Amino acid sequence: MLAKIAGVAFLALVGASGVAEAREQIRIVGSSTVFPFATTVAERFGRKTRFKTPVVESTGTGGGLKLFCAGVGERYPDIANASRRIKQSEFETCKNNGVTVVEVKIGFDGIVLANAKSGPDLALTMRQIFQALAKQVPVAGKLVDNPYKQWRDIDPSLPAIKIEVLGPPPTSGTRDAFVELAMEGGAKTFEMLRALSKTDKAAFTKIAHTIREDNAFIPAGENENLLVKKLQGNPDAVGIFGFSFLDNNGDVIKGARVDGVAPTFENIAAGDYGVSRSLFFYVKKEHVGVIPGIADYIAEFTSEQAWDEEGYLSEKGLIPLSAEDRKSVAAGARSLAPLVLVSEQGP
Repeated sequence: MLAKIAGVAFLALVGASGVAEAREQIRIVGSSTVFPFATTVAERFGRKTRFKTPVVESTGTGGGLKLFCAGVGERYPDIANASRRIKQSEFETCKNNGVTVVEVKIGFDGIVLANAKSGPDLALTMRQIFQALAKQVPVAGKLVDNPYKQWRDIDPSLPAIKIEVLGPPPTSGTRDAFVELAMEGGAKTFEMLRALSKTDKAAFTKIAHTIREDNAFIPAGENENLLVKKLQGNPDAVGIFGFSFLDNNGDVIKGARVDGVAPTFENIAAGDYGVSRSLFFYVKKEHVGVIPGIADYIAEFTSEQAWDEEGYLSEKGLIPLSAEDRKSVAAGARSLAPLVLVSEQGP
């Protein structure tokens, strides 16, 4: 029996008859990086419980949170996967639309630059990544439109091939994390930009986050499996995506070293690989007890058999949290503790 619904926020779930009308299937949207992990959990959940297998859609982090935060009711998703933390603006949209957000941090992921096995071996620094992809770069102490056409134009040790990078669109959490970690990290290796980051953060961020638009960087959508196929067809091209896709396609693609560190499970877990980020999913508290099975899905995802070092998600490439953090996150998730962002907590 569906839980009783109270409050204005739940009106969208109630039909003209005054009887609660809800989906019988959990709907999950969001990050393409978290998608294979969520799909694996959903399939196991569907097999081992009395609930229907959740519907999981890969919409990208930004697109998924937009749908998730739009409101309460059966036409809105119950859960949003994210390959970055929810932004303050998104959180405020959720609040304004009556959505109470429960955050579940599930583990870590590395963002890799990879190319076909038949392509050249790549060893890059964050500085070189910034030089390859930024719209404007420092040259001779001045900020100029990016002049680099080939990798060797940046450094003679790099291959004499055209810079062609296939990456995620602006709505992607992978794109957000990549520019914050790799691009900002590379920008700060230039003294003039490091100084700017201290005096004018907004100006620095604009420079560090603005990707060139002369076809050296090509937005390739949210389908990483298609991206892998494109790399196989073009050995000179480089792709940007989550570690799990490298891990699951290691027979056809290889990852570039970044600042001397290879993108491996061990290096990411140890914190040695610099381009790594946390992964999350967000639960709409108002839907728990209304859409059947949400609490049980949370319990499955945060079970040790799923997300510990030997769990079935590790086999898919998820880098697990520490045992202590898993215990803490699981307790918060199962109690449906509402998210409070740091900026809301005051100094």
